[in-house]
Amino acid sequence: MFNRTRKLIGLPLLQRSRRQARGFLAQCQDAGQVQRDLLLKRIARHADSQFGRDHHFGEIKSPEDYRRQVPVSGYDRHEPYIDRVRQGETGALFGEGTKVLMFALTSGTTNRPKTIPVTDQSLRDYRDGWTIWGIQAFDAHPHMLHCGMMAILQLASDWRESFTPAGIPCGAITGLTAQMQSPLVRVTYCMPPSASKIKDVESKYYLALRLSAYRDLGATIAANPSTILAIARLGDREKATLIRDIADGTIDPKWQIPDEVRQAVKIRTRWKRKGTARRLESLVEQTGRLLPKDYWPNLQLLANWTGGTMGDYLRGYPEYFGDRAVRDVGLIASEGRFSIPITDGTPAGVLDIARHYFEFIPEDQEGRENPETVEAVDLIEGQRYFLVPSTSGGLYRYMIHDLIRCVGFEGKAPLVEFLNKGAHFSSLTGEKLSEYQVVAAVNAAQRNLGLKLNAFLLLPSWGDPPYYNLLVEESDLPSGFSADRLADESERQLKLANLEYENKRETLRLGPIRPFLIPAGSWSDFQRRRLSKSGGTVEQYKQPCLLSDLKAIDSFRPQGPRVSAHA
Repeated sequence: MFNRTRKLIGLPLLQRSRRQARGFLAQCQDAGQVQRDLLLKRIARHADSQFGRDHHFGEIKSPEDYRRQVPVSGYDRHEPYIDRVRQGETGALFGEGTKVLMFALTSGTTNRPKTIPVTDQSLRDYRDGWTIWGIQAFDAHPHMLHCGMMAILQLASDWRESFTPAGIPCGAITGLTAQMQSPLVRVTYCMPPSASKIKDVESKYYLALRLSAYRDLGATIAANPSTILAIARLGDREKATLIRDIADGTIDPKWQIPDEVRQAVKIRTRWKRKGTARRLESLVEQTGRLLPKDYWPNLQLLANWTGGTMGDYLRGYPEYFGDRAVRDVGLIASEGRFSIPITDGTPAGVLDIARHYFEFIPEDQEGRENPETVEAVDLIEGQRYFLVPSTSGGLYRYMIHDLIRCVGFEGKAPLVEFLNKGAHFSSLTGEKLSEYQVVAAVNAAQRNLGLKLNAFLLLPSWGDPPYYNLLVEESDLPSGFSADRLADESERQLKLANLEYENKRETLRLGPIRPFLIPAGSWSDFQRRRLSKSGGTVEQYKQPCLLSDLKAIDSFRPQGPRVSAHA
């Protein structure tokens, strides 16, 4: 009866979602006009803001005017206006009537986290993008909607981690969207909004298992596939505890779950599910393991990033999930959702032309003071570009440093896939390290340890988990000095500089920095190799301190790392 009632009540929601998706795909047929109308409407709305007055929004009548009046820039140019909004001066960045609901926290390119305004409109944009993505994904897997809707496992983080001087919450937008779900929708999600307050990561992962292992799960949704794999591995490792809790209607007290959260989930966990426990015990007796493909036999869809470096994680999926469909969740950041994948098995998604205005910088122009940009409809299939969005969250011609490739078109709207952060960024699991942060962290480590390195370089390596190597010439270290001390202190400083790196380390999605000693003279050889490829001159050469290329470390001929506690 409950499922039938939920299906009848939920039918209008599904129909509305399908109309919204059809409308978006129809807009893609006239993407150029949709983009121009969106830009001019947004400029007019915020013309009286301080940012609008400073950049002469009142004189902007075309995209060409917009490009003349507003330079391409990163967070630093926006920060003075955002800071005033943090103090409660909404008019610094937004027109009259705009509500700032929260600030999304994310790693900045400096030592300070970025605070991205989430307005009433940008939240609608974010949720609408998810609605279109969701109905496209679930309609492609009809069993998801059988008898109402199968259960969904999706984690959220706290949207009220801190507050600005004006009392505006700062945290994760996922927590706010979870809080705003209608009761009808919320019952399909295994994790309640209150679970976002769990700080201990493994405790949150365990609760996710505790609330989903007995349900008919249809989909998992996470940005990073490493999250889903971590949950699966925890379930296998803690199988005895999990089975016992399911049988007894309990949650083991060893997990660091706040009392308010335990109380909130009590109605879901108090029932003793002896039959489910016996079934799981039987699985363990047969195979010695407890894997998602066994306790979620009807799982339809694994939804997460698949582009960039994520493919290495996806190779681990068959062991835990068997042969399951995988759909990319799209190019999503704290700044907004920028693409909507509409098919499985590809990182490409339709550019969200209805909610953000986009420009693109051709890859070969990256780093120029005044780069030329092209509009969305003018992308060339197969070419690579840096994304420059303008959003309803107060970001204008914003250089987000995401490198994408155009792989085709849906109507006139480009299909784009994420490749990686730009040359000065690296992101194996979403940590978004900037070269600025690396330089600041290693320089601070040198000061604290009394060292003076001639050069250093941080390079990523794939592993389980992946990690970063800190390359230094052995001759730069004093006799008897342990390279582990430098790696450890650099690690500590990097955690202070980048909250997302700290989170990935604490959740074990990244391993610790490893010292990697190279022979004296290696930097000179490295310089020659790079110049021979780039065709540049010695005078123009700049020694990089961070590269995102996973193969770059293969070009060094180390004497061999010293014996390390991290090895």
